[in-house]
Amino acid sequence: MNFSLHPQLAESTLGLGPLALSEARINNDRRFPWIILIPRREGLIGLHDLATGDLEAMMLEIRDMSRVLNEVYSPDRINVGALGNIVPQLHVHVVARLKADPAWPGPVWGAGSPLPYDAASPDLEKIREAFKNYTSI
Repeated sequence: MNFSLHPQLAESTLGLGPLALSEARINNDRRFPWIILIPRREGLIGLHDLATGDLEAMMLEIRDMSRVLNEVYSPDRINVGALGNIVPQLHVHVVARLKADPAWPGPVWGAGSPLPYDAASPDLEKIREAFKNYTSI
């Protein structure tokens, strides 16, 4: 089977780049620094569906993307979640939370309307530059 990105993820995110296991994407909402990891494996619903080696790779990718967000934003907290209530395809959210963000301390899901990044957004460029330091492929 070939990997295909769920249409909702394609619509609401911006490409960041490939990792060993996952496609890394940026949630297109500049209010919340947020990377989404989508394993390039067809038919996965939950983390429990990953083969052992893929699960280990996913944990390393979560760590690395947490470091990217930490490097760029120095957040108060990094939250990680694999929900899938709306998009069934396995994807993991790595979200930098700042006490100054509009949803703090509540969840980011459903908090107001997204504010998309501008094409020349400095924050977007900072994330992409930091990402280059953590790609191993």
